[in-house]
Amino acid sequence: MKIPAFALLLLSLGVCAAAEPEVRVSKIWDAAPHNAFTDLARFHDEWFCVFREADKHVGGDGKIRILASRDGDTWSSAALIAEEGIDLRDPKICLASNDRLMLTMGGSVYRGTTTLQGRQPRVAFSKDGRDWSAPQRVLGEGDWLWRVTWHGGEAFGVSYKTSAPEGTPDDTGEWTLTLYRSKDGVSWEMVAPLAVPDRPNETTLRFKPDAECIALVRRETGDKQGWLGQSLPPYREWKWQPIGRAIGGPNFLAPPTGVLWIAGRDYRDDGPKTAVGQFRDGAWKPTLTLPSGGDNGYPGMWFLRGEIWLTYYSSHEGKAAIYLARIKGGP
Repeated sequence: MKIPAFALLLLSLGVCAAAEPEVRVSKIWDAAPHNAFTDLARFHDEWFCVFREADKHVGGDGKIRILASRDGDTWSSAALIAEEGIDLRDPKICLASNDRLMLTMGGSVYRGTTTLQGRQPRVAFSKDGRDWSAPQRVLGEGDWLWRVTWHGGEAFGVSYKTSAPEGTPDDTGEWTLTLYRSKDGVSWEMVAPLAVPDRPNETTLRFKPDAECIALVRRETGDKQGWLGQSLPPYREWKWQPIGRAIGGPNFLAPPTGVLWIAGRDYRDDGPKTAVGQFRDGAWKPTLTLPSGGDNGYPGMWFLRGEIWLTYYSSHEGKAAIYLARIKGGP
């Protein structure tokens, strides 16, 4: 749907009239009972959107659906990835070395329950977005390599570990965050532990033209504010600052202009919303609220020819479905 001009004023909350973005939002998939946790990439002049299909938010054996589109208006299923007995969760897609697409997935074990009994990350690769290698385990039991970003021919990603299977009574300690790098996306070596307190977990990395790495981290306890980190090669020393509010499914763009555009699940008194905004004056300022509510968030982001393309999921229309927002007037 195209959001009418009068609604943009409400959506842009504090952005001056001259800078109001033009936003188009459309639902692109809702075939499964629960469709969630998106990511987005552009490869060989095609869009690829990935997400999890399952019966519900937690439990069951989730599968990874890959959609393809030439124009962003018409989407079709390009692939469906499954692994027997494994809940494949929260997929991320990126451009890898050797002209490939790479998928990163959480591989959780529930054995017919809603209690997590184990997990280990998976990766898969494709030359065309349609034929994918079988999910391959990486790192170790208990890791969650949440998102991978390639830079200078190497893959970088942050894995978090809990003190015990997440959500179980034994999960009473602090969680750890570790930066890894890989030349092939399969064999990983530790770069540095990241000293982020209060149960850090989902982390997105982006690299600036000068090779500076920026990390955006979700935190589960304490004041729950997301943290933003900055580091120069070899990425062992980090400077951290809070972003002023909690964020779920954190993602961001780091354009050459130097102004970060952050999107994620924004926690509010009237319930979580999927929101977008700049990081300015030491804080994330979500000035654009996308149509969303209930179970929602986890955006994929891409910048192309003056537009931010953003996929996300939301249940505000009755079931968790996949949406695409096109935002003009971004970076």
